[in-house]
Amino acid sequence: MQKTSDLHVVETRPLPTPAQLLAELPKTEAQADFIAASRREIQRLIFTDDRRFLLIIGPCSIHDVDAGRDYARRLAALAAEVSDRVMVVMRVYFEKPRTTVGWKGLVMDPHLDGSHDIAAGLRLSRAFLLEVLDLGLPTATEFLDPITPQYIADLVCWGAIGARTTESQTHRQLASGLSMPIGFKNGTDGGLTVAINAIKAAAQPQTFLGIDLNASAAAVRTSGNRDCHLVLRGGAKGPNFSTTHIADAEQILAKSGLPASILVDASHDNSAKKPELQPDVIQSLVSQIQAGNASIMGAMVESNLHAGNQTFPVPRENLRYGVSITDGCIDWSTTEKLVRDLHAGLAARFA
Repeated sequence: MQKTSDLHVVETRPLPTPAQLLAELPKTEAQADFIAASRREIQRLIFTDDRRFLLIIGPCSIHDVDAGRDYARRLAALAAEVSDRVMVVMRVYFEKPRTTVGWKGLVMDPHLDGSHDIAAGLRLSRAFLLEVLDLGLPTATEFLDPITPQYIADLVCWGAIGARTTESQTHRQLASGLSMPIGFKNGTDGGLTVAINAIKAAAQPQTFLGIDLNASAAAVRTSGNRDCHLVLRGGAKGPNFSTTHIADAEQILAKSGLPASILVDASHDNSAKKPELQPDVIQSLVSQIQAGNASIMGAMVESNLHAGNQTFPVPRENLRYGVSITDGCIDWSTTEKLVRDLHAGLAARFA
């Protein structure tokens, strides 16, 4: 008989089931309590009159867990310093969408060598999340592959759906069943319609194909996630964080019957993909808040131990410590100044 399937599949590797990995690397009761409390706090910051600022900050992606631990320890101390006005949540991104090809993140290629040891990547990612939580830092990640959440989502306090996937029905359905607040980014063209539609879709009950904790194929039914919100990240036409852009977003949200609650991604097209401009974006948001804006509730910043990024792939031993291998980041000293300046600038909101 003529073969009609798997014509381009060269290997199928078994993975541990989600249940097996969760049993191997379980969360403690204290960690579960912290995750639940952090999610509630984030929900209040997004949707109520809690005036604190939600700052989601950290490396563009985690590729070296030693450097990630170093960064997390520093961030935990800084977060405690500003906690009365700023809720700091660490970016812990393990999956990276690629325009064509490239390193797809710690989950997919943890050894950085093209071996794609996904089982090791899932273990490493889950273990790292547990370490970050133990430092008292809430966690944030982007959900890309629809199966990955079964392995790690119970340890995530805030999630993102990226600009490339906001229009995807698969990701809208996925978001409808996730247990934490989710930010939908505007499309790569800068338009808000796809994100608005995504927020509405994710708030509704959905049924879709997925897997259960035993890795069996399942029809997943959800009740809908009403804790979804808009993330402005700029687009092909340029930034979208100005006073005019924010006012336009407020009007679109109001016409759609959605709360005027906006989080601004200071990287990507909002900083013209120049990481050193991210502090300027944050300062603009602070100025708008000082002028009375109430809809800007938070921001995202790409930050690492050292500035910029480095060419990859290269031999692992040639990589510079604490430097991103994906998008460029600001360095730690710039991060400290940005966070402290943000805290000082928010004083008027609490007057």
